Amino acid sequence: MKVFAMLIGTVCGAGYLKPAPGTWGSLAALPLAWLLHRSGGFPMLLMMTGALFILGVWATTELTKGKEDHDPSEVVIDEVVGQFIALMPLSWSAWTKGLDILVLWPGWISAFVLFRLFDIWKPGLVGWADRRNDPVGVMLDDVWAGIFAAGGVIVLAGLAHGVFGL
Repeated sequence: MKVFAMLIGTVCGAGYLKPAPGTWGSLAALPLAWLLHRSGGFPMLLMMTGALFILGVWATTELTKGKEDHDPSEVVIDEVVGQFIALMPLSWSAWTKGLDILVLWPGWISAFVLFRLFDIWKPGLVGWADRRNDPVGVMLDDVWAGIFAAGGVIVLAGLAHGVFGL
């Protein structure tokens, strides 16, 4: 079980990449989100985000048992879940409008940058979740960072398409 928890928690070893394993985890999420969207659209991305949240809590629990560090840097499944959430407005738009999700590439960049910003900065609810110092908090701070980033993606898309007419 420990090997399975390690594979999930580190996203098949992406969490061992240095420097900035969280950024590597977020980068690993991008092709995974694309594959999920291509295989089942927005519903598939949404369903797998929920499943990975649950698996992430389990894997983090397993990997931190008996250790003082509640959020080891190699555990990056939380970044994958948060990055998936940040990408959801793009998946929804592409799915409902019948678009190739890759034509929304500026949104991918915005989702990535905003998610990393909120995950590092930890404003408000992101910081609150991080301070829980437990496996749920490890996952939840990235959920909140993803929600904030998704909101930012929506605002930026509104500005680009509504205000600037791009």
